[in-house]
Amino acid sequence: MTQPMTVADYNLPAAMKPDISEKSWLLVRVHTEPIGALIAEPGTDVEAAAHAKFGPTIAAKLDGAFLRGRDAVLGSAPPITVVICTRDQPEALATALDSVLAQRYPNFAVLVVDNAPATDATEKVARGRGVRYTREPRPGLSNARNRALRETGDEILAWLDDDEVADEHWLAEIARGFAEHPEADVVTGVVVPAELATDAQVWFEEFGGHSKGRGFTAAVFSPATRKVQSPLYPLPPFGAGANMAWKAAAARAIGGFDPALGAGTPAMGGEDTVAFTKVLLRGGTIAYRPAALTRHVHRRDLAGLERQLYGYGVGLTAAYTSLVLQRPSLIPRLLALAPTALRDLRNPQGDRLASIGPDFPMHILAGNRRGMLRGPAAYLRGRRQQRAVRS
Repeated sequence: MTQPMTVADYNLPAAMKPDISEKSWLLVRVHTEPIGALIAEPGTDVEAAAHAKFGPTIAAKLDGAFLRGRDAVLGSAPPITVVICTRDQPEALATALDSVLAQRYPNFAVLVVDNAPATDATEKVARGRGVRYTREPRPGLSNARNRALRETGDEILAWLDDDEVADEHWLAEIARGFAEHPEADVVTGVVVPAELATDAQVWFEEFGGHSKGRGFTAAVFSPATRKVQSPLYPLPPFGAGANMAWKAAAARAIGGFDPALGAGTPAMGGEDTVAFTKVLLRGGTIAYRPAALTRHVHRRDLAGLERQLYGYGVGLTAAYTSLVLQRPSLIPRLLALAPTALRDLRNPQGDRLASIGPDFPMHILAGNRRGMLRGPAAYLRGRRQQRAVRS
């Protein structure tokens, strides 16, 4: 039976064993580096459970090399601008901004992009915290993202959603990702739950959450990895728009974000997926660094979860439609991948379905698939709307 959980960190080496009095989702960390998640029932000996599941990894990381590497990065600290695109969510924005302003990183700025606001509440939150503020009057997340590209220079742009909280070392680990992979155009991080207080939030994590099975192992995606991981499928293993950092020049080189995709459009999402794929198709590099960690407040009610997973379905096939219209030469490659995609969609042991529990509401999966069927038409409708706005 689904049961909400407390969410907490268990950071090793720990001075004391935590007392688990209720079911808990624990992020296991070594010297603040996340290495995995552990679900602990009341009374669990967490230390023993962590070592049983992650013992070799823990032992390999206790020497403190991770912290020394972070200190080295902080010594150079390239400039980073944190971008938060938001629309009429002032309370959530305030929490997100507070987490950014608490970053243990010496060289960053913050830009809030207020997307087609109905009130001045967002502006008050931003200016009250002394951060840069701008408005993008055209609705749609991609329009807001592109406004940020026009408002910034050549620094690293780190994107955070307004319903997230950034770990205090988030920017330091983004900087480390670019330092360790200077060829990278993009560095992405892991997104873990900020709370699992309702059934809907637990089900979202079972579906894959924002991490979509990426886990806590660093990875690099580039032309050298194409035989292992296609840039076209499965999508998106490269990261999520909720926690991504770009070299600004790389984002501009792909033409920015498709304004017919993303929240606030009929496509409902997909702008990050297309952007990542374009980088890889151009021969670029994406580095996934799970130590660059953020926490997301999942939708708390079933209706919100239904809308979200339906939107994921729409956004996925809308993203493919965008790619095909821009690059028709991709059609043969996509057709070759289609049988694998259809098998994965139905395989109960595949990455898509293996993690869901017996109480997962299956009608939500059906809604996700209906969304996939409607994605192409939604994308075309969004393109027409964007043309009307520009004319």
